[in-house]
Amino acid sequence: MKKKAFLMGTFWLFIAMIPGFAIAEDFLGVPLIPGAKTVLKTKKRIEMLSPLQHDKVVEFYKKAFKNLKDIRIRDWPESTYIEDDSNNPWHSVTISKKQHQGMTSIVIVKDNWTWIMGTLILRFIGVFVVLLCLFAGMSIYGAILFRTTKKAIPAKK
Repeated sequence: MKKKAFLMGTFWLFIAMIPGFAIAEDFLGVPLIPGAKTVLKTKKRIEMLSPLQHDKVVEFYKKAFKNLKDIRIRDWPESTYIEDDSNNPWHSVTISKKQHQGMTSIVIVKDNWTWIMGTLILRFIGVFVVLLCLFAGMSIYGAILFRTTKKAIPAKK
């Protein structure tokens, strides 16, 4: 009897210590709302409909992501957009404010290389545009300064 109780206690301790067993279902590390109906599921995207109201769904994900520091929550007129700026496998969770068939739409998207490379290329080009503007400004200022000082200082013989 003691051995059976010890094994049961060890089993429940093991279950409590590993969050993967305690949390029901997830997609790319994002917990899915219990009771939500999956409309579309691929390797890169999942679309669900939840009977919960928009505010309850946002509250659920705020609690789920409270320990993650690189999460940005944007409240747009049509939806709430939760974005991950770190290296998690998922990129964003979009929670629609409009009810679809009396249910809240939730879309979770995987991070993709197109987005990552596009952002890096845009930043790379942006740095050179800023440097080009600085160079043009300094060239114009240098030309003005050269002409004004040439006229003001008499030449030596």
